[in-house]
Amino acid sequence: MKIKFGRSLTDVPGFRVGHATDEVHATGCTVVLCPPNTVGSAEVRGLAPGTREMALLSPEKGMQEVHAVLLTGGSAFGLAAADGVVRYLEERGVGYPTPLARVPIVPAAVVYDLFANGGARRPDAAMGYAACLAARADDVPQGRVGAGAGVSVGKWAGFEAMMPGGFGMASLHLGDVVVGAAAVVNPVGDVVDADGRILAGARAPDGRWLAEEDPLRRFRVPPLPGTNTTLVVVATNAALDKLTCYRLAQRAHDGMALAVRYAHGPHDGDTAFVLAAGEAVMDVNTLGNAVVEVVAEAIRAAVRKQTPHTST
Repeated sequence: MKIKFGRSLTDVPGFRVGHATDEVHATGCTVVLCPPNTVGSAEVRGLAPGTREMALLSPEKGMQEVHAVLLTGGSAFGLAAADGVVRYLEERGVGYPTPLARVPIVPAAVVYDLFANGGARRPDAAMGYAACLAARADDVPQGRVGAGAGVSVGKWAGFEAMMPGGFGMASLHLGDVVVGAAAVVNPVGDVVDADGRILAGARAPDGRWLAEEDPLRRFRVPPLPGTNTTLVVVATNAALDKLTCYRLAQRAHDGMALAVRYAHGPHDGDTAFVLAAGEAVMDVNTLGNAVVEVVAEAIRAAVRKQTPHTST
């Protein structure tokens, strides 16, 4: 019997997701806005990441709050979009209290989508702010939107063989516990289903999957420094501490490895965030297994939903 997944990270109560998409230049950003008292951590396994505020998420650091997570195109230039998220939250009094201001904690991570527009446009603070204004709990668009607008998969055989990636989500209900995931899918490798069949990846001009003809060819990836990454945000209503969030972020990478052949390479910046806001109770092993499956399904959803660019 197959697992029955829900459709969205926002099935987890209190979380909202919003996109800003530049349809002309095929780039954008996606924000996950957190409910009050959200705890979070993250782990980076790719060797070519681009991130912001990641040190604060280390389990040994004192900061316990996360107010939003931004996923953005534009490579390192796109990190500027986080400034717009910070401004949006500050205007609404959301942030860590200090003597002179509430400081929003907004970790961010990037994908390299400059191929889509020749680097002509990168997400900026205005786009980050717009993504916050668009954030919603229902009917969040998926596919070629937000940070998934200009991404691609299957670059291991050269850029001429790649095909579109995207933004996808999934969730899983386990009694009172809900686990949701969102993914921006821009890997070197192919995306595969639970049986290892290719859903999206490197293909010949006539549409044949190149890895089906020569599986070992995927072992020989040409130099593609810094041009690939899968980003994942996991949310749950389980009551977790920061260290447990970190351990679940490690499990989220297992989900990447299930859905991407191959993840965590020298040319990827693969990064996973885990956010927890709630009082539900579940043992960590069961929760971790759920995270693995939900992350894999969100990655697959990103390439199944090849919709036209949609601005929200």
